Amino acid sequence: MPTKDALEYAYDHGVDLVLIAPTAEPPVCRAIDYGKFRFEKDKREKEAKKNQTVVKVKEIQLSCKIDTHDFNTRLNQAIKFLQGGDKVKVAIRFKGREMAHQQIGVQVIERFMEACAEYGTTDKKPVIDGRFCSVLLVPVKAGAKPAK
Repeated sequence: MPTKDALEYAYDHGVDLVLIAPTAEPPVCRAIDYGKFRFEKDKREKEAKKNQTVVKVKEIQLSCKIDTHDFNTRLNQAIKFLQGGDKVKVAIRFKGREMAHQQIGVQVIERFMEACAEYGTTDKKPVIDGRFCSVLLVPVKAGAKPAK
């Protein structure tokens, strides 16, 4: 209906003419109470925000010369993060002559990945970037089986 007729209809019924789809051809309007419209829109946005989950990335740092107890402590921390639904970045920083023996660091990370296998998985091998070697562990879904 023409804009003039729509405005007259809204005025006669004591409601507002609200533009719903401005990009449509022709633009779409509704004759409703604007306060109620805003309330419903805010309610939908609030509900959508409540349903979304925020995934954090936690970082665990290891070293090439890590001892068994320290390894197990970091492993337990990573498992706790994965069970909480967070992603875990496992990183090793190579210092000094460790740069010449990067395969040791990669082996430590792979051992860590195997120990976390039932709680988190990864789709990539450890990545060496400068002085760092890292991998990202993603939590396993509740009903899914870990990939071996």
